[in-house]
Amino acid sequence: MTKRLAIFCGSSKGKKPDYTQAASTVGRIMSEQAIGVVYGGGKVGLMGVVADAALNHGGEVIGVIPEKLMTKEVGHSGLTKLHVVATMHERKALMAELSDGFIALPGGIGTIEEIIEVFTWHQIGYHNKRCGFLNTNGYYDKLFGFIDHMVEEGFLSDKQRNELIVSEDPEELIRLMTK
Repeated sequence: MTKRLAIFCGSSKGKKPDYTQAASTVGRIMSEQAIGVVYGGGKVGLMGVVADAALNHGGEVIGVIPEKLMTKEVGHSGLTKLHVVATMHERKALMAELSDGFIALPGGIGTIEEIIEVFTWHQIGYHNKRCGFLNTNGYYDKLFGFIDHMVEEGFLSDKQRNELIVSEDPEELIRLMTK
């Protein structure tokens, strides 16, 4: 049973309002389904949108933020629990420990790095947790094109590629992540 999902996403909201709407929907749906949110601990950007939506619907929200980012990302003070850690490495390790799966919403380099790292951990057997992408407005299409290129060139197997869960619909993605 899925108790918590880690959400990786932007500390900004991006240019399209659909990103904010999708992040809000993810937080709401997770809360309604009693799935806790584990995320980067900020109150800004899509991170804050997911957290606030889940909290506004009575959900559990656990933040994990490095000390250095407490001021940069403005740590969220209204969470169920906020863990302040020393490094990004500690952040990712604790988020992985607290979560039953991982979802990437639109975001920047940090978001990509986080989801690719946990997918790599899955690939080499450090965990057996699902990794998913909310592909709002085709945001990740070019990344998937490159991942497909990895398969074509023999650097990633079809089996591993097919283990990534992808949907443009938040409700469908959460259903696939928790089945």
